Amino acid sequence: MPEAGVDERATYARVTWRLLPILFLCYVIAYLDRVNVGFAKLQMLHDLRFSEATYGLGAGIFFIGYCCFELPSNLLLSRFGARRWMARIMVTWGIISACMLFVRTPASFYTMRCLLGVAEAGMFPGVIFYLTFWYPAWRRGRMVALFMTAQPVSGVIGGPLSGWILQQFNGVRHLAGWQWLFLLEALPAIAMGVVLFFWLDDGIHDARWLSEAEKSLLLGHLEAEAQHKESYHSILGVLRNRWVWLLSLITFSSVMGLYGISFWLPTIIKATGITKPLSIGLLTMIPYGAAAVAMILVSRSADRSGERRWHLALSTTAGGLGLIFATIFAGDTALSLAGLTLATAGIITSQPLFWSLPTAFLGGTAAAAGIALINTAGNSAGFVSPYVIGWISSATQSTRAGMYVLAGSLFLGSALTLLVPKKLVERGRAIETTTKAS
Repeated sequence: MPEAGVDERATYARVTWRLLPILFLCYVIAYLDRVNVGFAKLQMLHDLRFSEATYGLGAGIFFIGYCCFELPSNLLLSRFGARRWMARIMVTWGIISACMLFVRTPASFYTMRCLLGVAEAGMFPGVIFYLTFWYPAWRRGRMVALFMTAQPVSGVIGGPLSGWILQQFNGVRHLAGWQWLFLLEALPAIAMGVVLFFWLDDGIHDARWLSEAEKSLLLGHLEAEAQHKESYHSILGVLRNRWVWLLSLITFSSVMGLYGISFWLPTIIKATGITKPLSIGLLTMIPYGAAAVAMILVSRSADRSGERRWHLALSTTAGGLGLIFATIFAGDTALSLAGLTLATAGIITSQPLFWSLPTAFLGGTAAAAGIALINTAGNSAGFVSPYVIGWISSATQSTRAGMYVLAGSLFLGSALTLLVPKKLVERGRAIETTTKAS
């Protein structure tokens, strides 16, 4: 029951305005630093004489470090607290991202990308886990969707910014445009690490900006929800859950498409005949802008209806169809961009829809492990996707076959989504309804 004299809606609005803007900005910066190598590639490969396969391996090897340290990072966040651990993540990855300007050989490229993955490991699953400290499932779905809107927003901001840096700073103080790109886009991460340390609270109990009555209301909703979740007291319990593994396969399939778009979108647009970096950057705003709008609208539809399986399946299917369309009309800038827009919107929209599933039924102290395990499985596709496309591109001198592979992966993910039992989704909805009424 709501605390007497406490406005529930106003309390959650206060929490949201305190947490979401800062977390959103951090993820914009994180995603920008993760995928800006796709723009650096436009100059970097020529300057360093790297092949497409070298680039693909380097882009993907980020996720080797990321996946190896993601689960330990999330467990350490639980131990040391979100404030200290997430600040550490931001500062260390900012420093390593800036050091990318010293890359000269394939070995140094691989090493720095792997270290960047190690540094950033735990950021995304850490935030997903952190949101479970504040919101019950029936509110958290919308919060995850708002947070993940940072992905397309990063593309809207990062595309023109990266293109402008490449074009305007090339040769300044004897540094190439791609070197300035890594340096300038790393500085915000370091600054935000300092801000996080002084701004975040580890949980509701530590929030001095909330009254005791407000804290009681928030904690009451979380305690009511916890009674309905599957709670595991060891990582082994999570590993034995077959639905965790099915969800891991689903996110692997969709993330294949996500990083195919993230790392190769500038290259695909350039292949249509656009050559200036700034023009390429401006055109990338269209797919990412459409994706931001689609993500919000589709997530709202899923929340209103309580139906998530078909929303997720149709989104990933749209992503696959968009990639096929863009590939067929690769020689026409307008038509190819239309296909890329559909692909980007479908792929990115599927991400928050997916994360509403595991957070609805996983609970207990090992929830951090479950979320990290699923996200690690998904991000392993971040290595496979660019490596496969790079290898195919080097072998065929075209990205066409690689795009078809990504489309097939998305269709597989769509089919697997429909294997998730309806009763599991309905149980998640029941938890939301019960908690909402309590």
